[in-house]
Amino acid sequence: MMSPEAKNVDAYLAALPQDQRAALQKLRETITAAAPEAAESISYGIPTFKHKGRPLIYFGAAKKHCAIYGQVPDAYKDELKPYDTSKGAIRFPADKPLPEALVKNLVKARIVEIEAGGQGSTRQSRRKSG
Repeated sequence: MMSPEAKNVDAYLAALPQDQRAALQKLRETITAAAPEAAESISYGIPTFKHKGRPLIYFGAAKKHCAIYGQVPDAYKDELKPYDTSKGAIRFPADKPLPEALVKNLVKARIVEIEAGGQGSTRQSRRKSG
């Protein structure tokens, strides 16, 4: 069970068990390196990075995993096979963090999407196939 909503990212991380705190701190550093101009905040109760005021990537911890949240690009599906993924999340155990290069690529892909005027949140418009 998570603690009450944190007021900032440092407080959010401080409330986590050591293994999750370490994994998410490393993730935070990787995201910052890939998007040095992104602003940190808490949104929806979890740490969020925003690029030009638009959601770039979210991350957080649950009882048994850590995760990043946002649209999962099809281009990275093969690299993400070892992880539990859904349309809007990549879950991983604290002791098996996402590779730094993969995180940087995901962040940079999202920046390109924002710069091109793509969706500003993790929600994508639904498309009918057929």
